[in-house]
Amino acid sequence: MPCRFANNAALKRIGILAGLLCGSAALWPATAEENTKIPNLVLNSQTAWMEIGDELHAVPGEPGPVTNDPRYPYVDNGAARRRGIQPTYRVADLSNPILQPWAKEQMKKANDEVLAGKVPFRPRERCYPAGVPGFVVYTLVEPFYFLQTPKQVTIINTGGNEVRRVYLNVPHSKNPKPSWYGESVGHYENGDTLVVDTIGLSTKTFVDNYRTPHTDKLHVVERFKVSADGKGVDDLITVEDPGAFTTKWSAVQHFRLVEDRPLHEEACGENNADYFNFEVVPLPTANPPDF
Repeated sequence: MPCRFANNAALKRIGILAGLLCGSAALWPATAEENTKIPNLVLNSQTAWMEIGDELHAVPGEPGPVTNDPRYPYVDNGAARRRGIQPTYRVADLSNPILQPWAKEQMKKANDEVLAGKVPFRPRERCYPAGVPGFVVYTLVEPFYFLQTPKQVTIINTGGNEVRRVYLNVPHSKNPKPSWYGESVGHYENGDTLVVDTIGLSTKTFVDNYRTPHTDKLHVVERFKVSADGKGVDDLITVEDPGAFTTKWSAVQHFRLVEDRPLHEEACGENNADYFNFEVVPLPTANPPDF
């Protein structure tokens, strides 16, 4: 089946990505032997992967991620509508022993502002990049796409047109320049797993939806494993940063296969005008176009 995309002039901005998706089937290994070595994260041009929840989940028996303070239950917009109650913002559980004192203090200030009725900074709401591993808990509205070529895997979260590039079978640069999504290199394992190693992450990002900070030493390893039936992906995440955390910790995010979801553009910055005077941070803008 040929690839189809909406007839919208704005799609010119992702024309190259659309072409990659349409062409990915031709790049996919043709023989059974090769297919046992590389997990198929593309399937076809009409399928994608959707997050199951916007939280990082703990791995049993290992130090885990920051979660919500049970004293202040988090209620998202969907749950609030269903229950007829007021939605809330997240309040981080600062009793988690992984946090270094300075990180805990910074997060306490954010918690106090939320509890005082202020609107916290959330990357998704202001169209800022989510960083790593926050990328995989960025939005529940739009799906993820993996574009696989012999030298690179491109991961797209259409919730904000966020793009990560994973360069295959190469080492890290000696001194990568810090950036929103860092420098990611990867390889395949066991015929069902994409391993992604990321460093060089900007300290402007957070590691989760609880505004958990990190230093420029953050090192994240993800293992995207396709389920035996091909209908799910688990992203097992390992995080190291001695400057921000007392120990290495682990988390997992789950994805489910979704059908009939061709790649399309979502222009975040065009739909987030500051009508309610949140005054958190201004939307990111560029004076000259970058395309």
